[in-house]
Amino acid sequence: MRKTTTLALIATGLIALGCGSGAADTSTSSGGSGKGEDAPAKTAKVGEAARDGKFEFKVKSAKCGVAKVGSDMLGQKAQGQFCLVTVNVKNIGKEAQMFDGSSQKAYAADGTEYSADGGAAIYANKNAETFLNDVNPGNQVSGVVVFDIPKNVKLAKLELHDSPFSGGVDVSLG
Repeated sequence: MRKTTTLALIATGLIALGCGSGAADTSTSSGGSGKGEDAPAKTAKVGEAARDGKFEFKVKSAKCGVAKVGSDMLGQKAQGQFCLVTVNVKNIGKEAQMFDGSSQKAYAADGTEYSADGGAAIYANKNAETFLNDVNPGNQVSGVVVFDIPKNVKLAKLELHDSPFSGGVDVSLG
């Protein structure tokens, strides 16, 4: 009886984390089957549409080398350098979906992963577009996702997510 309970708890935990079979929709702009593992994911480029789950992303620009975001009175200084990624996010689903800039990731060419800086994003966005923003079906928002990376690093790609548990879609910055 104890083994059955333990296995049930583990299975429930995996499903809650999106690790169950087909729990997350990781379709890409390549028009694949939507299951991610059936076809290799296409890497989009800046300006191209890329889909993950209920969101279609379009990276408009990426600007690195920024030392500070915000004003002289209210702002934040980078530990290294800020990379400001302007992205358009469209809800292609049938229900509202929350966009959270902190679910996005950036990678250097050597595979080093960088998380988004939500505090700096508040200063980089006038209306908090990338902070827990509910987007209704058919609507879209544009905003800046901020990454604080070392001064000597150059970002190679982004991994954009419709939720913290989705598979994500890659966008090349090179």
